[in-house]
Amino acid sequence: MPLHLVALLVLLAALWGGSFVFMRVAVPALGPVPLAYARVTLAAIALLALALAQRRIPAFATRWREFVVVGVVNTALPFALFAYAAQHVPVSTSAVLNATSPIFGAILGAVWLREHVTVAKAAGLVLGLAGVGILVGWQPQAASREVLLAVAACLVAALSYAVASVYTKRKLAREPSFAVACASQVAASFALVLALPFTSVPGPITAFVAANVVGLAIGSTAIAYLIYFKLIAEAGPQRALTVTFLLPLFGALWGYVFLGEALTTNTVAGGVLIVAGTALTLRK
Repeated sequence: MPLHLVALLVLLAALWGGSFVFMRVAVPALGPVPLAYARVTLAAIALLALALAQRRIPAFATRWREFVVVGVVNTALPFALFAYAAQHVPVSTSAVLNATSPIFGAILGAVWLREHVTVAKAAGLVLGLAGVGILVGWQPQAASREVLLAVAACLVAALSYAVASVYTKRKLAREPSFAVACASQVAASFALVLALPFTSVPGPITAFVAANVVGLAIGSTAIAYLIYFKLIAEAGPQRALTVTFLLPLFGALWGYVFLGEALTTNTVAGGVLIVAGTALTLRK
């Protein structure tokens, strides 16, 4: 891979890893659903502005159903679930569990797309599941109900990413990647606004909280999506997915640097197994 694409890959991992820090800071003041709504709405505005400037408006009229599905499953649902989890588990735990998405993708690909399951993929699945078990279960004390629900939320979010990737491959393969990214953010914003009346905002929303929301929306969502789809276009989807290996590293690093979170033995051991399982799953 050319050096400039490697640099983009590392930058993308840093931005996506930083999203867990932004969420952990902002979610106590906004709540999970309002935070997810603010994130996708600001990102949608930024991407729509870019689409208008470059005259690359997505085909909303003809593909709105598919865009809605991707927007809900790939954006609205996982963003809200990860925001919920940020209230109860460290940044490193969320980042590590996010790395299970390609493992779920391999399972869905075999079931939905009838892709061949190799021995390496099967071994990757076993390693990934073992890593999750260690991450959750290998602790001096039993995990609380809140922690278990947060872990479940992260796993459902990772599963939703996998579902959306397979759905996109089947239904939107001929649509430009930028159009899918832009339209899905718009659709997610409309989906989450419907849930706002059933939520509350704990507050207070300080300037520091607002800055984290902006960083989450612009840096970890709008810019990150642009980098990701550029990598897909220039390096291919297989290489672009290697960003998954770096997410736990940056999640743990940013959690340590900005939040003072400590790395536990179970996080490291579970993370190693999950990343190893993901690596086997992504092997051709």
